[in-house]
Amino acid sequence: MTEQTDEGFVPVATVGDIPDGGMKCVAIDRVRILLAHVDGHYYAIGDLCGHRNAPLSRGKLTGHLVECPLHFAQFDVRDGSFVDGPTSAPVARYEVCVNGDTILVRR
Repeated sequence: MTEQTDEGFVPVATVGDIPDGGMKCVAIDRVRILLAHVDGHYYAIGDLCGHRNAPLSRGKLTGHLVECPLHFAQFDVRDGSFVDGPTSAPVARYEVCVNGDTILVRR
């Protein structure tokens, strides 16, 4: 079982794990989540592209856009919205908070 706070947040990484402009895949109860660090803010979205279930964490992050490594679908890491490509569905967005140097995601 994954440790969580009373507010439903689960510790998933530390701030040192993800440099600005970087990404990391984490899992909460077997659900893959992409953490992105952009301009000093941390974002969490579903890691799997809806087109062919490719891991977005293996794609390219440019600004707030992550690009799927297989067919180049693009999603905004701020809210999981679909931007362009061969799919039309957004990916899930998860609430993030930072407590000290710990990054937490609400499941």
